[in-house]
Amino acid sequence: MSLQATTRTTAGRGRLFDSILDTVGDTPTIRINKLGVDHATIYVKAEFFNPASSVKDRLALNIIEEAERTGALKPGQTVVEATSGNTGIGLAMVCAQKGYPLVVTMADSFSVERRKLMRMLGAKVVLTPRAEKGFGMYRKAVELAEANGWFLARQFETEANADIHEATTAREIINDFAGSRLDWFVTGYGTGGTVAGVGRVLRRERPETKIVLSEPANAQLIGSGHAQERGPDGAPAVSHPAFEPHPIQGWTPDFIPYVLQEAIDSRFYDEVIPIAGAEGIKWAKALAQKEGIFTGISGGSTFAAARQIAEQAPAGSVILCILPDTGERYLTTPLFETIEAEMDEEELALSRSTPGFQFAA
Repeated sequence: MSLQATTRTTAGRGRLFDSILDTVGDTPTIRINKLGVDHATIYVKAEFFNPASSVKDRLALNIIEEAERTGALKPGQTVVEATSGNTGIGLAMVCAQKGYPLVVTMADSFSVERRKLMRMLGAKVVLTPRAEKGFGMYRKAVELAEANGWFLARQFETEANADIHEATTAREIINDFAGSRLDWFVTGYGTGGTVAGVGRVLRRERPETKIVLSEPANAQLIGSGHAQERGPDGAPAVSHPAFEPHPIQGWTPDFIPYVLQEAIDSRFYDEVIPIAGAEGIKWAKALAQKEGIFTGISGGSTFAAARQIAEQAPAGSVILCILPDTGERYLTTPLFETIEAEMDEEELALSRSTPGFQFAA
């Protein structure tokens, strides 16, 4: 095929990268074409374009590099962290490249593929009982750090979390929408780093943009109005009483993270929208099948909130929503429950419609 036969060409990024870590960030903002509404425009920020396929690559990199700068992390020291998966995968990537051993603690309720991805990247994964929820895996990481002199990443408390979103995610949004309207920014929360970091910048530079947080309908920690009990270092002292198990992995642990507390205290959001897990699953499937955008349940849930806003928004409104990760993190979750590995009747009929290369009935 000649060059003239196609309208699509590429020219490279105009630079050579010293390591995989230099590819973190600069994720694309993509317009929704089939699942939007006629009177408003929805964009998604596709964080699965990060090298380990989630928004948590940003904070993982900054946690380690900030600890290196301050001397809190020594050469060859083991890193330990509690995670539902994406932060652990991001840390595993960073630690593999930089040469740090990594131990991750994770409740056994989270998807099996997350464990395998971290182990593939060289990390050790210590499972904790699901009955102890996120607080249990958090306490296990603290115990291991104290017992062994390891570096505890502290994604839920560290300033490095929101700081990287202020320095990168927010700047990308400001630049992408320079000279254009941006009426709503929509995100869920795990640690709270995205909304805290982006909120700092939008409140300062785009005050007209409304910020919407979303959380699981059956685990409304912020919506409950119940304050989180904390220890002196900001860490959770107990599990939050409003928490219930939910299928939106990566959203809303069973405590309000200290990083998120900044967004609550500074009112870096204008509204909180609860989303049922089934709605998140429905919209994640729709994004894949109608837009070709492959995101997880958390992405589907954030999009569900953005879609609700779009339906009620004035004509011409522009909404941006964060898609935190890829759908491949959810192969053993309810997202794929109805996706069969074997041929269904329609596929079998297609196979039998021509004579060759059939399996026996």
